[in-house]
Amino acid sequence: MDPAAPILLFDSGVGGLTVLAELRKVLPEAPVIYAADTAGLPYGGKTEAEIAARVAGLLGVLTERYRPRLATIACNTASTIALGMVRDVLNIPIVGTVPAIKPAAALTRTGTIGLLGTEATIRQGYVDRLEQEFASDKHLIRHAAPELVAAAEAKLRGNPVDPQAIAGAAEALREKAGGAQIDTVVLACTHFPLLAEELAEAFGPHVRFVDGADGIARRIASLTKGQDFIREQPDRAVFTGEADHGDAFASALRFYGLERSDRI
Repeated sequence: MDPAAPILLFDSGVGGLTVLAELRKVLPEAPVIYAADTAGLPYGGKTEAEIAARVAGLLGVLTERYRPRLATIACNTASTIALGMVRDVLNIPIVGTVPAIKPAAALTRTGTIGLLGTEATIRQGYVDRLEQEFASDKHLIRHAAPELVAAAEAKLRGNPVDPQAIAGAAEALREKAGGAQIDTVVLACTHFPLLAEELAEAFGPHVRFVDGADGIARRIASLTKGQDFIREQPDRAVFTGEADHGDAFASALRFYGLERSDRI
């Protein structure tokens, strides 16, 4: 294994940065390429066929170009739909992202769990199977909140976050049958932890939030255990759409250790 071979993190936008933050804690020396399909954002409203074809195709191109030692699909929507296809076509380890229903089931005291995701994520059979396996004795309430993706993208760019988008997502969960008993919320989109402060204010102090970023980071560390890492050049972000060259966005990327940005 080439010590300079990077870890590739792929997402539709900036949500995967929440996974990168956790990865830095366990593998600070690992070189990283962060790839965002900003030309295809958002994924939540696309069909399964569109997402599967797009994700598999882009990861094929990225793997050919950057020769990563491992790739992570740091996107719940893309993972629940395209993970199997990507693993079939690429000859490197692939780590997926799935809703953190298992840890949420262990945390809840009321037995009622909220789940916020994109439209595509919450309708997947994969989520049904996770619920059946880990939360069959709980009440899982799902809500599609695509507006939170746009809010997270705006926040990272230093733009105002629409408070109604946050309040609306919280209210929508509460209004569903049994919603008043929610004490744990699964953030089933990697974008959503970027809004942790806003969501905490909207839901109140009695609600805890769970996402899968730390578990993904631990999985990457496990799969690369014993491997050597050398960072021969600064870590960078690459985008399928026009790169945002605004000062606020560049500063945010540097905060996550991404010193350069390019277009794929």
